[in-house]
Amino acid sequence: MKAAAQHDGSVLAQKCEGRDGWSDPAPPAHIYGNVFMVGTCGITVLLITSKQGHILIDGATQDAAASIAENIRNLGFKLSDVRYLLSSHEHLDHVGGLAELKRLTGAQMIARPQAVASLETGQSDHTDPQKDVLPPFIGIRVDRTIMDGELVKLGRIHVKALATPGHSPGGTSWTWKSCEEGKCFQFVYADSLSAVSAQMYKFTKNPEYVATLRNTIQKIGSLTPCDILVTPHPSQSQFFQRLSGKETLVNPNGCRDYAIAAGNRLDTRLTKEVSQ
Repeated sequence: MKAAAQHDGSVLAQKCEGRDGWSDPAPPAHIYGNVFMVGTCGITVLLITSKQGHILIDGATQDAAASIAENIRNLGFKLSDVRYLLSSHEHLDHVGGLAELKRLTGAQMIARPQAVASLETGQSDHTDPQKDVLPPFIGIRVDRTIMDGELVKLGRIHVKALATPGHSPGGTSWTWKSCEEGKCFQFVYADSLSAVSAQMYKFTKNPEYVATLRNTIQKIGSLTPCDILVTPHPSQSQFFQRLSGKETLVNPNGCRDYAIAAGNRLDTRLTKEVSQ
């Protein structure tokens, strides 16, 4: 693939060293097969390509939309060939740029029903632990809803939606297979699993929400195959280090390790709340 040879992950890692702002521009990078990183230094945005069109997952911030669009063009792809927009969770730093990207591409927005209200209004759900600290974003009209386990199909791309609420009520992870020179790997774009909240929010006072998050952590941890793990914030999965070759990109234990770490952090948070 011509575009892949021109966009090495080590360049991305170098350009973003010491920079992790949500809107900090970053060069695009080839990940594997037909998958490219087109986001910012602090936010992952993925482009999955095919001859029939492309799928974009997440849109970073409104300020980052222009650089994301430029990254897609710099890879040699047309914005008008982006057919579908997907998202991980309905927070400003991951979906704030989607409305502008929809305007630029004409793509359809697909989301789980639990994310629709927040995506369209730009306001966090009343049950979201971060509701009182998250700024609003420009809403995006959702063209189609998708259920847990349902596929988004576009040419050779078959992306499965996984309901993974917890970090947000509408949290969604995505998994698909990508191949290169006859060798195929299973991608898992696993949503954030962190127990983050507004200062006054107590997870210990919301046991049903904690149970939901624990179920999601277990769900992600049990995913197999999970050859190439990618997360909404690159730092959550050492994504740039893995792209640059400093660590292994392909790790069958990636989802398991990601979930174990998230479960430990949740336990620490709950213990801290009880001791306060």
